[in-house]
Amino acid sequence: MVCVNDFRMRLGQHELVPIVIGGMGVDISTADLALEAARLGGVGHISDAMIKTVTDRRYQTKFVKAKQALYKHNMDSMDKSSVKFSLEDLAEATRLHVRHTMERKQGSGMIFINCMEKLTMNGPKDTLAVRLNAALDAGIDGITLAAGLHLGSFALMEANPRFRQAKLGIIVSSVRALQLFLKKNSRLNRLPDYVVVEGPLAGGHLGFGMDWANYSLQTIVQEVLDYLRQEQLEIPVIAAGGVFTGSDAVRYLQMGAAGVQVATRFTVTRECGLPDDVKQEYFKASEDDIEVNEISPTGYPMRMIKASPGIGDGIRPNCEAYGYLLDANGRCAYVDSYNREAQAHPGERRLSVYDKTCLCTHMRNFAIWTCGQLTWRLKDTSLRLPDGSYQLLTAEHVFKDYQFSENEQIRLPDPAV
Repeated sequence: MVCVNDFRMRLGQHELVPIVIGGMGVDISTADLALEAARLGGVGHISDAMIKTVTDRRYQTKFVKAKQALYKHNMDSMDKSSVKFSLEDLAEATRLHVRHTMERKQGSGMIFINCMEKLTMNGPKDTLAVRLNAALDAGIDGITLAAGLHLGSFALMEANPRFRQAKLGIIVSSVRALQLFLKKNSRLNRLPDYVVVEGPLAGGHLGFGMDWANYSLQTIVQEVLDYLRQEQLEIPVIAAGGVFTGSDAVRYLQMGAAGVQVATRFTVTRECGLPDDVKQEYFKASEDDIEVNEISPTGYPMRMIKASPGIGDGIRPNCEAYGYLLDANGRCAYVDSYNREAQAHPGERRLSVYDKTCLCTHMRNFAIWTCGQLTWRLKDTSLRLPDGSYQLLTAEHVFKDYQFSENEQIRLPDPAV
């Protein structure tokens, strides 16, 4: 029987196990999780989503507190246009997280960082440029451009000495998106080193509308492969979204994909940054517990577990401390929704806001449980314990199950001692 280990993914001079662990923010894809992927010969991602919160937690910095103190006077104002990020602090936070991660790297694999364009931060171009270049300066192996078309992102890195050295890739959900990206960046004479094709079953933000169920990852991957072949472009394609078993992965590798990107099964590993009680919610979820909704202020549909405590919670916006989704004019869809409800219910101590969510605060508090469509299958990957909970897995166990499993099998862990 064929298994994933029969294939290898080549990115430039690097030969890798064709398994990529996706970049789940906010610090759900921890450095520990990414480092395990690299140690085992694959690719691991960290994420720069809410990077200041991550470094405050991991490295005892005080970036969030300092920003909140600076703009404390604005907390009662509906106008957030004056709330800006310190570019110096943003660069330092990014360098700190990347540098600490890369210093611990072992094995033949690689560490990438996931960078979301939709984190507009009341200064979309400037803040994105800082995040990208700081990651390169700190020695990251590669950058995956996510949550947006990133038509100008390559140009923001063009002057960096590592622009042509580091691996740079883009996540797309259609051939059209890839065509736009390649056309926009043609003058730079710098193709992406890989393309992640993310289908409609992925977790978190989706590159589809609410008609996502009408699309198929297999179809989109084939369309991208056909287009690249037609244009005689040798860009490795990585299939993502709904790749739940090693056998699923093999099907895409046999189609011609260079690798697969996986995430859902790693949410219930010890190395994942989710709190252990939330990991149990992922194990317990049924198929009916998973929904795609439009509560994200980014404008993208988002997949999550319905019981996420952040849904409907009208928490007061804290853009002064966070503000990662403020657009170029200092506006956020959640702030608008919150202000609408506050005006409609004056004096109400606790508001409910259902059409949007404060993604910054709730992701920081692990109160929005983003997930892949196949999360309901996680209970079949582990052992039920006497108290009714499920045994947490190790990243190595899950990685190797993808790498060596055959015939749709999922290997269960050895019982915990």
